[in-house]
Amino acid sequence: MNAVEIEGAVSELSSAEYDAAEFPFQFLAAFDKKDTTLKRLRKGDSNKSDVPGAVLLINSIHLATCPAGKTREVLQRLKASPKTSSARAKFVFATDGSFFEAEDLTGGQEPVADNLRHLANHFGFFLPLAGISTVREIKDNPIDVRATGRLNKLYIELLRLNPEWGREARRHDMNHFMARLIFCFFAEDTDIFHSRGRFTSTIEQMTESDGSNTHQVMVAIFGAMNVRIADRAASRVPGYADAFPYVNSGLFSGSTEVPRFSRIARSYLLQAGSLDWQHINPDIFGSMIQAVADDEERGALGMHYTSVPNILKVLNPLFLDDLRAQLEAAGANGRMLLNLRQRMSRIRVFDPACGSGNFLVIAYKQMRSIEAEINQRRGEAMRPSDISKKNFRGIEIRDFAAEIARLALVIAEYQCDVAHRGPLAAKAEFLPLDEMNWIVCNNALSLDWLQVCPPTGASVKLHSDDLFQTPLDQTAIDFENEGGETYLCGNPPYSGKGKKQPEQLTEMKLILGARTENTATLTTLAAGLSLLPNTVGKLRPGVHLWRRTPFAKADSSLSFGP
Repeated sequence: MNAVEIEGAVSELSSAEYDAAEFPFQFLAAFDKKDTTLKRLRKGDSNKSDVPGAVLLINSIHLATCPAGKTREVLQRLKASPKTSSARAKFVFATDGSFFEAEDLTGGQEPVADNLRHLANHFGFFLPLAGISTVREIKDNPIDVRATGRLNKLYIELLRLNPEWGREARRHDMNHFMARLIFCFFAEDTDIFHSRGRFTSTIEQMTESDGSNTHQVMVAIFGAMNVRIADRAASRVPGYADAFPYVNSGLFSGSTEVPRFSRIARSYLLQAGSLDWQHINPDIFGSMIQAVADDEERGALGMHYTSVPNILKVLNPLFLDDLRAQLEAAGANGRMLLNLRQRMSRIRVFDPACGSGNFLVIAYKQMRSIEAEINQRRGEAMRPSDISKKNFRGIEIRDFAAEIARLALVIAEYQCDVAHRGPLAAKAEFLPLDEMNWIVCNNALSLDWLQVCPPTGASVKLHSDDLFQTPLDQTAIDFENEGGETYLCGNPPYSGKGKKQPEQLTEMKLILGARTENTATLTTLAAGLSLLPNTVGKLRPGVHLWRRTPFAKADSSLSFGP
């Protein structure tokens, strides 16, 4: 089981009727313990507990059910038990059916205590039981995993009902539909739609319980968000859809077609909408949700995540440490603070294999935090940000990941405005959205990176052929300033010898053929790095890369993952 599946199992357990005798085994099953293991524990063959009614699994957990109000007393007995120590138990857990308490005996986490109905909120605390190393951001904010799980169920059910939407010709439509849903869930829980829960409640009230007209209601809502308020009477927008604001941008333009729903799909949609999306982490959630649309990665849903500390291991020495040092040196000097803010407004961050954009999102959030401190020191706390999300550019070959990367930066911008300027200012300036195509969906090994993220100038030209033969027809989104410094970063995919697809071998020969005849032994990462000599030569001065590689110029270095 992956993390998303475990969260689902724990959610079901916490909402089910409590059975004291069965609970320990149900708990262990939720964390992927095998039936044979549970069978031996039930028989007592492998249950070494010396606490009445408790279950002890070697190298795992000592847990017990107890009478009402006795959780603290029983937890202390479990901790003090010699069997807990000899069995090398990592956790102790006690519940009376209403309340639970648990401790991590390895010392890696603070103890938890809560209503048993809220057990799913703490599933990350127990993930080591399933052999999954916990990421602090996931443990502290499980909404990202829960949201991924709900959307994964919905995605699979919709493809079952609408198989044509899973084929190549409609794959983009499906991915764009999911991006629209995510935006609506976030917007309704942050009052962007002027009323909490407006999207989900409208679906629940206006659609049949069997889901038969769900797609029609959603088409009307999506269409309304692409029509200016003044034009809605002429467009005959239904009353229930007229309550939604004008959003515009590439998110709701074009076709508003929606796949057909069933009773089950409608239920999954409403379950996803019932979560509190205002606390979503765009960097964490994006990394998880991108696997939903990938048949090969779906089995590892929620497992592929580059943690914020690891991302900062790249971004801090690349340029953030320098910005913080300049902030420290500026102190309260207004002119020095202004110069730093102006410098930051012209910085461009480029990830040529950006996935769902987590490196770009973290870079943006960190820079906004530094800018907020500058504004505080200058007495301009409510000043609009000079850091444009359009300065954060990426290339991503997978369509859904590119959609999520664009959306993640939009969400990050709103959350930063709320954090640094307050919710009223954030909402006042959020809509309508601007264009969203600053993440290019294409193959980074076949593009001229200078056309995606040029070091200087405000204009971008993408209406051209790539380095080989595939024409590009994606709309160019210009920068808002002339540019000053460009930083390349990321954690690109790695394919070693014997693991590359035929088209990847062809690309490597085209890129590396002049440098070596033995491209089969090189990695796809090496091919990407080989593009840097020309790129770095053109980008200097002002382009910075970290960590030295044999492919870059002698005075250059590269930053591509922890």
